[in-house]
Amino acid sequence: MSQIDVYNIKNEKVGTLDIKDEIFNIDPNMDVLYRYVDMQLTNKRAGTASTKTRSEVRGGGRKPWPQKHLGRARAGSIRSPIFRHGGVAFGPKPREFHKDLNKKMKRLALKSALSVRYRENNLIVLDDVKFEKPRTKDVKNILTQFGMDGTKVLFLFPYKQEQYENFKLSARNLPKVKVIIADNPGQNKKNVDGLNVFDLINNEKIVLTKEMVNKIEEVIG
Repeated sequence: MSQIDVYNIKNEKVGTLDIKDEIFNIDPNMDVLYRYVDMQLTNKRAGTASTKTRSEVRGGGRKPWPQKHLGRARAGSIRSPIFRHGGVAFGPKPREFHKDLNKKMKRLALKSALSVRYRENNLIVLDDVKFEKPRTKDVKNILTQFGMDGTKVLFLFPYKQEQYENFKLSARNLPKVKVIIADNPGQNKKNVDGLNVFDLINNEKIVLTKEMVNKIEEVIG
């Protein structure tokens, strides 16, 4: 078991927390990390790009000029790809982009991403966060206390409607701050919904609550 310091929102150390080495302190598997991020970005693609072929462009039914005697190249339709306003040769058509990984690889990728941030000392654990009402200035104060002004920060919270929704509303105007409230209601309680490798890698600092750390250990441990 490793230990990590626990702070309050004023950056005052209030204790320590035991964390599992098999989740937060493994040797990162960079190949699986790449595969997971590649899967995420690929599955985000809409696949709706579409162009018209020469048979789909309106017009061009008549042969534009005689086949012979004009000294011009042969042409059967003004909607050929070689003409302006013609069809597109080998253009994109709607298609489905989809990749998947098995559960073991997904869990290994999450463990690797968390371990990377832990070994970089970029994993911050808070005892708790309570916002009675949305206020952007309060989030800015937290960032300033931890020296994270201008840094890309990811806040990970377990689901609590009033407590963390107010924090999420407070942070929505800060371009480098992202808030994920995991484990949505009505779903399996053992599902950490929203926790993903891309956001863990794309943000330099990761901030969690003690409750969120316990939730992660319970689910992917």
